[in-house]
Amino acid sequence: MLWVLFLLVAWAAAALSCIRLCLATAAAVPRSTTGPESAHHALNLYETAFLAGGPHRVADLALVSMHLRRRLLLAHTGWATVVDPEGRDEVERTVIRAIGPQGQSRIGPVRAAAAAAEAVLALADRLVAAGLAVPSGTRTDVASAARSVRACAVLVVVLAGAAVLVPGEGTDGAGPVAAWFGLPLVLTLGCLAVARVESHPYSPWASPAGQRWLDSLPAPVSGADRDLLAAVAVQGVRAVRDPALRAALTGRRPGRSAHPGHWS
Repeated sequence: MLWVLFLLVAWAAAALSCIRLCLATAAAVPRSTTGPESAHHALNLYETAFLAGGPHRVADLALVSMHLRRRLLLAHTGWATVVDPEGRDEVERTVIRAIGPQGQSRIGPVRAAAAAAEAVLALADRLVAAGLAVPSGTRTDVASAARSVRACAVLVVVLAGAAVLVPGEGTDGAGPVAAWFGLPLVLTLGCLAVARVESHPYSPWASPAGQRWLDSLPAPVSGADRDLLAAVAVQGVRAVRDPALRAALTGRRPGRSAHPGHWS
């Protein structure tokens, strides 16, 4: 009856991993219900961008905004050049500092530096304090717990195969033995399915209150810079219609030239 030992291991692993995922998911829900609703009216585009796509979305929004206002030139070749060295806010000033004193830099490193800047971290802290964003540690815990449940599902299948293949264990009862392992497998897969349904298509950065704020936003009307910026904040770079600007932000250049003098 060696297969029983395998079954106990499978059940223990399934139960522990699923409990961990449930606890991590529950911890992601803010305990305070006072404050978020009153903070909705104070949200700006940067804060909306963070709730929808995290710090890199904030950096993308700053780059697009500066490009549209001719404070920055973004080339489809992947280069950024400073036109106006005076940023309007701390995020823009962070972008300018990331480009460096020469006034020109690759967009990728600038985007990464802006996303990790103190101004964006402070913005995230404000949203977490208001109950609109999920703390960074909580996001990490949920992702790690989900990975452990997936690994456990694979472990259950491996243990089931081992139990059936052990000499003398599954000769006459391979079907019943494998069926016993179906229960912890269903538990792990069901837990993953519930977690997937609960989180999709929601942003992993926004709390339930933050997601309600995002859902309440009207669809932007194309044609104005403000509407484009609102679309970028909520939808990301895919909202950019200009192929040259989109190529500058994604690194997928429409042409072969990589010289920084080819501006979009």
